Amino acid sequence: MIVYCDGAARGNPGPAGIGVVITREDGTEVDRIAEGIGIATNNVAEYRAAIAGLSRAAELGAKEVLLRSDSRLLVEQLSGRFRVKNPTLQRLHTEARKLLSGFARPSIEHIRRESNKEADGAANEGVDAWLAGEGADYVPPDPAPRLWE
Repeated sequence: MIVYCDGAARGNPGPAGIGVVITREDGTEVDRIAEGIGIATNNVAEYRAAIAGLSRAAELGAKEVLLRSDSRLLVEQLSGRFRVKNPTLQRLHTEARKLLSGFARPSIEHIRRESNKEADGAANEGVDAWLAGEGADYVPPDPAPRLWE
């Protein structure tokens, strides 16, 4: 199965969502996830999307998985080429690596944003749903004061 994943955050941190589109190799869509996750950074949303997609692929019985993301950071960290310094991302990284190890043939691929439009749209649907429901009372914080004006 192919798992396309994307995270979205409006503000960093800000209202965030995850989007996942799971397809067969022939491109047939198997499942889709669009979910709001509350206030998070973009990188946290990217990891949460990958974890949700990998979990769902496992539930669907996938033996092989190709994780595709337009997040260079996510792909490089999960591939072991970049270190994970942020403690929150370290926990999410460990969870994602554990899920990947559960597949007989896992692989990870960086793709261009243009090739990830479906997952991006789902992530933004998730943000919109959160803002319309649980996050309806969300008020963005005031911007930090500019020190030298």
